[in-house]
Amino acid sequence: MKIKVIIADDNSFIREGLKIILSTYEEFEVLDTVTDGKEAVDYCLKHVVDIALLDVRMPNMNGVEATKLITQQTKTKPIILTTFDDDEYILDAIKNGAKGYLLKNNDPEQIRDAMKSVINGNSIIQDVILEKIKTNLTDKKTIETKLDLKIFTERERDIMSLIARGFSNKAISKELFISEGTVANYITSILGKTGLEHRTQIAIYYITGKVE
Repeated sequence: MKIKVIIADDNSFIREGLKIILSTYEEFEVLDTVTDGKEAVDYCLKHVVDIALLDVRMPNMNGVEATKLITQQTKTKPIILTTFDDDEYILDAIKNGAKGYLLKNNDPEQIRDAMKSVINGNSIIQDVILEKIKTNLTDKKTIETKLDLKIFTERERDIMSLIARGFSNKAISKELFISEGTVANYITSILGKTGLEHRTQIAIYYITGKVE
């Protein structure tokens, strides 16, 4: 069964170009293209759509706002596909339920692979975007979390907060005056409690309160 896709972008050249590219892959069926976030939300409410590829900056409703509504009201998986890597948009898109955040300058094969990975239940965020998140968060003293912290010890919560701010194990050990080995042990404990596999997932989990 083909993966049903819609593309939302106010640039007709990009919109139609993506449609042509994705249509060359037998696993995808591009149902329609739309010009803004509101049209994307309306389409997903009326049709069965597997993935919505959403530009960030669109008239009437941007991709981040559309992501939130699509996630709340449908089973469609939104992927942000953009030329912009603004920190604010990245975090808001993740918090609102985006399953992927990719730059448009990717090779078609990378976009295809990312979409297939999202359909299989994964979240895809490019390394360059993760670095932007880390840089942005490192400058913050505190981060608001949507996480239920009751299952974690106070030290585990401290470590999760620092991971979300982009601290390395070495930096965490200096910040908390504990050894790197102890930091690693706490991270292992956190991974065990959450079922996550690596520290990047811990950061996203801490910010969003969701296990992907």
